[in-house]
Order: sequence, then C-alpha cells, then structure tokens
Amino acid sequence: MGSPWRMPAETEPHERLWMAFPRPNETFGPGQPEEESAAWAAVANAAVAFEPLTMLVDPVALPTARRLLDPAVELVEQELDDAWLRDSGPTFVTDGEGRLGAVDWSFNGWGDHPWSAWAKDRLVGAAVGAAAGAAVLPSLLVNEGGGIHVDGEGTVLLTETVQLDPRRNPYADRARVEAELARTIGATTAVWLPRGLTRDYERYGTSGHVDICATIPSPGRVLLHDQRDPGHPDHAVTALLRRTLEEAVDAAGRSFEIVHLPAPETLRDAEGFVDWSYVNHVVVNGGVIACGFGEPRADAAAREALAEAYPGRRVVTIDARAIFACGGGIHCITQQQPATPTSSGIVASRG
Repeated sequence: MGSPWRMPAETEPHERLWMAFPRPNETFGPGQPEEESAAWAAVANAAVAFEPLTMLVDPVALPTARRLLDPAVELVEQELDDAWLRDSGPTFVTDGEGRLGAVDWSFNGWGDHPWSAWAKDRLVGAAVGAAAGAAVLPSLLVNEGGGIHVDGEGTVLLTETVQLDPRRNPYADRARVEAELARTIGATTAVWLPRGLTRDYERYGTSGHVDICATIPSPGRVLLHDQRDPGHPDHAVTALLRRTLEEAVDAAGRSFEIVHLPAPETLRDAEGFVDWSYVNHVVVNGGVIACGFGEPRADAAAREALAEAYPGRRVVTIDARAIFACGGGIHCITQQQPATPTSSGIVASRG
C-alpha cells in the first residue's frame, strides 16, 4: 500500500505563499540588511498580487518589514536564524481526502557548516505546518525543499550531493532516501542528478540543490539551466545534467522533453563564477515570479521562455542579484501551500 500523501506540482492551485524576512546573521551581516530586505520585499510584493502571502518575521526585523512590505502581506512573528524558507520550512502535501500535510524535514543548516545557525530554523517547519492547519509529518531525513522538485505524478528530481551528503545523512543510501520520499511526498520514481552548479559548493552554498538546475513545468518536460559559455565551469556541469536527464524516465515511463533555459551572459561577480539561473523561479496562481539579473536581453528571453512553459500565466521579473549574492534565488525564499478544502483559515497578524 502506497503513502496517502502526495506533493502537488507547483503549478497546482495554491492557498498561499510563505516566506521569511531577512534578519542580521552570518549571511547578511551584523546590521539589518537593507539591500537584501528590499529584494525579499520586492518578491513578496509581486507575489501577493497573485495570491495571499504570509511572511515570517523575526522581532528584530519587524520595523523594516512593516516599512517595505505591501500591506496585503500578512506578518507572523517567528524567531528565525535565516530567511530561506524553502529549506527551513515544511514541504506541503495533500491526501486523497482533501487533508493538508506538512512534511517537517530534519534541518541542520545545509549540512551543519561552521557559519550556519539553525537552532531556531529547525523549529520553523512544524510551526508553519501548525499555523497552516496541516497535519505535521516529522521526518528524520535531513532535506530541504530546494533539494527536490516534483511533477505531482510521482516523479522527484534530486541530487546525489544533497540527500546523500554525509554532513546531512551519513547513513543514508539511495534506497533509504527513496523510501522516505515515497512515505512523505508520494514519490515513486527518483531521478538522481549527479551534482549541482559550481557556485553552490562554495561557502554559502547548499552543495547542489536541484531547484537552481532543473525544474518540471509539466509532466514529461524539464526546464534545464544551460550555461553555453565554455569559459564557465557550469558549461561542463549542465552538459552532464543534460546527459543524465536524457537517459532518465519519469514515473509514467516517459522520456523527458528537455527545454534549455540559457544562463545570463554575466560569468563572474566579485566572488567568482556566478550561479545566476532563470530556473530558480516560483510559480504562483496565474503567474510566475522570475529572477532577473540586470540584463535586458537575457531577462526578456527568459521571460518569454517561461511564458511558453507555463501557458496562461503572467511572468513578472524581479532583480534577484542581491538574493543570489547570499546563496540562493527566488524559489529558495518562497514555499507554496497547495489549496485544499481544509487549508483555509490561517491566523496571521500585522505583527
């Protein structure tokens, strides 16, 4: 008998979007991070035009959040370490009877790095699940929402360097990870990518999250980050990912149609080779909130490609450079809650 729980595709209707607001920490610096706060707020203010949005805010950041956020954004006070809710928050699932579940993954700061603080963030998954009125489903698997992508029909994309990371799950193998993903999110077919993008293995990286590399806009189809410049190390990485996907099949036994999403033209920033990726967008009700990188031609081409991949949705581009400078993108800071008959009635406040 299979699991009653299923992680819906991101394209299925949402009840709301969840985010967490930046606060002073190792990643952002000792003071309230103004540039990053403005970037997080820009994403929230764009998304709330499409669907309700709840923002977790540490008490120290409340004044800035109130100043920058659209009044339509609901604020919930929550002590936080960091602001990557895709990873510290729960993964929402549903069952065949209309119930909402929230998988509370074990979280250890992307592998318990010397810089990562997670004593407060490890409690966020259960807190958000309870606030959403979901059945909280604890998991011993150290995993993050950015480490998985699903098609809603049993297929999950993931990377060997995340779930099999010895700093996360020292005793795990593929079979154990797949069994836990089947139990928690209803995944019946795991497509293992060998690694992630180069920058993601540096100081503030996640060691290979899939949500910056590839996503499934519809069953049988994959949007793949495509670094076309051979001078960038991700040129070889994306070629490897392409070969892996070409040999894979999804839960329905289909080969993937691979749609290449070209990387921006910028190769480096002050820290080295960038991991700027248009794959790291979030789908909302009637729209897509996409990453922009200050490159009008490339940003427009990506917007057009995303509009084709998600027919009937309006694509809104937000400058994501300040987010990427901290180690992630728009998908990394958002988490969708699927709509179910039992998922309404969230209690939130303006703080």
